[in-house]
Amino acid sequence: MVATDFDAERQYSEAKFSAQEVFRSDRTKVVLGYFEPGQFIPVHAPGSDVVVDVQQGTALVRDGDEDRRVGPGDVVVVDAGTERGVKATGGDRLEALLVTAPPPTDAEHDPVRRGIKEGTFEPGRE
Repeated sequence: MVATDFDAERQYSEAKFSAQEVFRSDRTKVVLGYFEPGQFIPVHAPGSDVVVDVQQGTALVRDGDEDRRVGPGDVVVVDAGTERGVKATGGDRLEALLVTAPPPTDAEHDPVRRGIKEGTFEPGRE
C-alpha cells in the first residue's frame, strides 16, 4: 500500500510545475502536482485517460476543444487520445492529484517537454 498526503510530498519549483510521483504500475500512474500561479502542463494527447482532482487553487483544464475552470473539490476526467493540459490560474498556488491510466510513454510526453522549454501552454500553436 502507498499512503501519503499533499503536505508530505509538497515541492514547488520556480522553473516549472512540480510532479511528485507517488505510485506507478503498468496500469496506473499517480502524481501530486504542485503549480505556482501561471505554471502549466502543456497541451498534449497521450493514449491514456487522466483524472485531475483539484485540492487547492484554481485551474484551467483543456479537454479537447473545451476549457473548463476548476477549483477545490472539482474532479475532471479526460479520455485517452484527447488533447489536454492543466494551467494554474488566479493568484494562488495549485495542488492537484493527477491519475493516468495507463501511464503515458516517454515519447507521448515530448510535447510537454517542448512546451515547458518554450514556455507555451499549446506547443506548436502559439
